Amino acid sequence: MTVQFKPTETFRDTFTYKKSAEDILRFPFPFPEDEYMYSVNIEPHVKGGPTAAFNAAFDIDEHYVAECRERERVLKEDPKRCQVLPHMLTAEWDALELIMESLAVDYPEHFSLSKAGDVWTWVNRPLGLHQTFTFGKVETLPYGPFEYITRQVQGDFTLQDQREDMLYVDGGMVTTQADWSFEFNIGMSFMEWHGPVPLANEKGVFERALKYLLRLQCGQPVRRLNWTMTINPRLDTSPENYPVWGPDRTTVTPENVGDKVHLRVELQTLFRLPRSNAILFGIRCYLTSVNDLVKVPKWRRRLHRVLRDLHPALAEYKGMPRYRQMVVDYLAPMDDGVPTTKGIAPETDRLDG
Repeated sequence: MTVQFKPTETFRDTFTYKKSAEDILRFPFPFPEDEYMYSVNIEPHVKGGPTAAFNAAFDIDEHYVAECRERERVLKEDPKRCQVLPHMLTAEWDALELIMESLAVDYPEHFSLSKAGDVWTWVNRPLGLHQTFTFGKVETLPYGPFEYITRQVQGDFTLQDQREDMLYVDGGMVTTQADWSFEFNIGMSFMEWHGPVPLANEKGVFERALKYLLRLQCGQPVRRLNWTMTINPRLDTSPENYPVWGPDRTTVTPENVGDKVHLRVELQTLFRLPRSNAILFGIRCYLTSVNDLVKVPKWRRRLHRVLRDLHPALAEYKGMPRYRQMVVDYLAPMDDGVPTTKGIAPETDRLDG
């Protein structure tokens, strides 16, 4: 899968991030129906799906180089965004192997991995990297194995250790999160991590999800979609940086709402790792403005209906009470009332407008 990269895009300050028509159509739109309530919604992570975002184990798109540069910038500002507890070293090597092998298979024109026993050579052409190292020997890499490879993939990652029928967040590379703090969460159990989510806990969603994930098998990864909304195409909306991005919410007006407000979707993937028995949890972030979404007729109808009828507690949790009604009012004239089909596929290969 050949990808044309746009390396000079920015996700802060000047916000030069833009999406091509192809990139809009590959967006993993998160609403399979005209209403939304938090659910487990886990399915097998097999290649192929309603948009091209599902065609690889770890999706790479036109924003890859720019996002890797943004990650490097965040890590320079706050190195604690990547931390792994000492007992997770085997899981670090597991994750490196899985990601390298997957990228080399799915994008052979951009990545390659060759092995001569424990001596491996990794080539990342978009980032200009060529690294020979000894698998299992940390000193042969410029960073720890987990940090080394996750600097080269879009989206965030955590390592979940499994102990006594519970999962624990014992490592992570987290620079594009939606208002949660990895520094605060590291070491927490699965249930502690998800404690703040409204309604889902009362409905037993996370108890069911935990039981499912504890039985996750090697070679049978799973995925789900999660979503929120963000002002401006800003990847780093961490609590630590709230003074930087929090005021953005007050800048939305009826005149700029289509450009300012972005639907922020996480394609969450979970892989059981073979040696450590840990789980690699990928949180791949996608951003699309409301004005880009309305170019797809099915999506603009559905987004209007979902936001119009969203439970107030979910709207509050997802941080949109200030501007949700503005988005609904903006979308309302574009919703012609035509019924929508189930599923998230755009059902078109051409954009309106």
